[in-house]
Amino acid sequence: MNDGNDIPVIGGKSFTAVAINCAAKAGEWIKTKLGNHTSLSIKHSAQDLVTEVDKGAETMIRNLVGTHFPHHSFLGEEGVEPGPEASTKALQSVQDAEYLWIVDPVDGTTNFVHGFPYFSVSIALAYRGEVIVGVVYDPMRDELFVAEKGKGAYVRGRRMAVSGETTLRESLLATGFPADPHYAQPLNMKQLQAIAPQVRNIRSAGSAALHMAYVASGRLSGFWEIGLNSWDLAAGALLVKESGGTVTDVQGNDYHLGVRHVVASNGRMHDEFVTALQRAEAGN
Repeated sequence: MNDGNDIPVIGGKSFTAVAINCAAKAGEWIKTKLGNHTSLSIKHSAQDLVTEVDKGAETMIRNLVGTHFPHHSFLGEEGVEPGPEASTKALQSVQDAEYLWIVDPVDGTTNFVHGFPYFSVSIALAYRGEVIVGVVYDPMRDELFVAEKGKGAYVRGRRMAVSGETTLRESLLATGFPADPHYAQPLNMKQLQAIAPQVRNIRSAGSAALHMAYVASGRLSGFWEIGLNSWDLAAGALLVKESGGTVTDVQGNDYHLGVRHVVASNGRMHDEFVTALQRAEAGN
């Protein structure tokens, strides 16, 4: 992938190597638990689920990171109370950290619970608020998506590039169905209804991190969703950008860790994509 001397290091330890190791170990353990989880709890809504596997994988990743970088900060989904307000507050509490690991141990828990083989481990490292390493691992396909700031993005060791579509009408998009039934889900559905006739087709497989990785690898032209969190997006956003794509909020502003309403694309039809979503939101 990259020469070892080019990978960001601290004290001789590679950030990227640690992120890959954490994702691989957690992913392999998660895979062994498919169909064998013993607890299931509802968090913010009936669509927002957590199992002991989510919690166990996050603990594993937190401990592994802490072994190598004990002074780094850590933001994991399962360590945050449910709901958008709590997520915003949790991010604000660590926003001044020099190094911040941002982790979703099982992105696609509902899929995992139902045995639907589309979920991932998402791990990002931000340096002073900017993501510098992003890893998304799909244990069911044994696909590891890796990006380093300024050094490109890779899957299965091969450099990724976004797709070539230049218009919405030839684009394959993805979205999600948010867990928030009061604001995010109705808005996302309104946008979906407006966008669907304008594109080649739309997919919704249930893992924002993998959708972003698929944009980065050229399998999707774009992705949008309302009401996501930093742990859903941080790693995937770097993957997309390092593959030549564009990531913004739905207003077209540059991505940052606080973005919750995301638009990611190959960049070639991004403005048209954002404009269509804005028109849908305005009811035009």
